[in-house]
Amino acid sequence: MEKIAAIIVAAGRGTRAGAGLPKQWRILAGKPVLAHTLAAFRKAGLDRLVLVLHPDDMSRAQLLNLAGVTLVAGGASRTDSVRAALETLADAPPEKVLIHDGARPLVSTDVISGVLAALGDSVAAAPALPVVDALWRGADGQVVETPSREGLFRAQTPQGFAFGAILAAHRTHQGTAPDDVEIARAAGLAIAITPGSEDNLKLTHPQDFARAGRILAAQQEEFMTIRIGNGYDVHRFGPGEGCWLCGVLVPHDRALRGHSDADVGMHALTDAIYGALAEGDIGRHFPPSDPQWKGASSDIFLRHAVARAQSRGFRIGNCDVTLVCERPKIGPHAAAMQAALASIMACAPGQVSVKATTSERLGFTGREEGIAALATVCLVSG
Repeated sequence: MEKIAAIIVAAGRGTRAGAGLPKQWRILAGKPVLAHTLAAFRKAGLDRLVLVLHPDDMSRAQLLNLAGVTLVAGGASRTDSVRAALETLADAPPEKVLIHDGARPLVSTDVISGVLAALGDSVAAAPALPVVDALWRGADGQVVETPSREGLFRAQTPQGFAFGAILAAHRTHQGTAPDDVEIARAAGLAIAITPGSEDNLKLTHPQDFARAGRILAAQQEEFMTIRIGNGYDVHRFGPGEGCWLCGVLVPHDRALRGHSDADVGMHALTDAIYGALAEGDIGRHFPPSDPQWKGASSDIFLRHAVARAQSRGFRIGNCDVTLVCERPKIGPHAAAMQAALASIMACAPGQVSVKATTSERLGFTGREEGIAALATVCLVSG
């Protein structure tokens, strides 16, 4: 959807959420809040994303899948942050833009699609929920007025606009505003109301995280997809003084031979991920006939496979790598290998298993002509 861009605003400090990291960086169901937000827009088919971050948070962006994401430094207010993102898009303007609060990680495809559909007939549209509770105005701890709820709505995001119209509105707006609908209305734009969702909550207070966790758990249970992949690789020995195995240089009187660094364990694991995605093997993505990959570090291949999984909405559930060799001995290095693979795949070491076995002196591994590796991976959606 190159004609549509989404701006995700996440430059605030979120002080009402309590002490600790800004709310958009806190862990929710095993991932930063912003990881869920980005994934929601990718799931809806948007691949041109602008993420607005506080200047102090730019280094944290490496925790996220940034495929298709442009990073923009936010300003002193939400209005300043959105305007900065709009100006960034102005160099190659989309037809439509969605503006979303990064602290709304549970926005559904239905809500996003509803806004986009409304933009087919309107210059602006935004999701909302009608107010159903009685309203009170209070003072000094007492009810002083009971205003009517008739015609009142609870605003949500993403708020969608014709790009040129909202850019012009921002450029002429003086001061700040709580959202972009207010800026659009000040410029005379009509706003269509589309259906919101109770699950599309904005994380504001500490208790909101518990509620969001329950919603995510229910969604994952209902819609979780699991994919399993297997990988197998072999490399022969040649002259050298050590072998790269699962990201660790293991001292040995020989080295493994291959077009890249011949990390047989990492190659098997990479192929397992590609296999789970039904996307072939390393050779399809990194042909050995291409000289640029000669001597390449195998973490390049593994990172690519993990990024491919993330782009399709999957994360590593767990993986298991078995190295088959008589020598070198793997046990003393297994923990380091586990840590290295976990770091590359951005998952917990407890999700990674590395072990070894011999072939009882049988076959090419038994004759110490090379090393074989087998890997299994489980990819989980969400």
